[in-house]
Amino acid sequence: MVDHATPNLPSRDLDATAAFYAALGFATAYHDPGWLILERGTLVLEFFPDPGMDPASTASSCCLRVDDVDALYDVCVAAGLPETHVGWPRLHPPRVEDSGMRIGYLVDADGNLLRLVQNP
Repeated sequence: MVDHATPNLPSRDLDATAAFYAALGFATAYHDPGWLILERGTLVLEFFPDPGMDPASTASSCCLRVDDVDALYDVCVAAGLPETHVGWPRLHPPRVEDSGMRIGYLVDADGNLLRLVQNP
């Protein structure tokens, strides 16, 4: 296995998190009352229960570095996620940023920020 890291993000409800990400093409690889692992190809997200978290104030985030950010973004749009600057879940379309990198943003139902980064 190649060395890799997986983000550990909070979830108010692991079942709801699994359902949210299933609509984005993530399959449940592991689920028990204390942990959830989701996979979409080589992307892996792990979640721990935090029922008292406030989506409006969480600082949890990660980057999903992908070869086709537009395809992933299109899946999010097709799942009905709104392109807006308020509330959660929400999307921000990919664009070239000052860094020269093309990045979109997904804020999930728990307020976790996922940066959708186009691989060079």
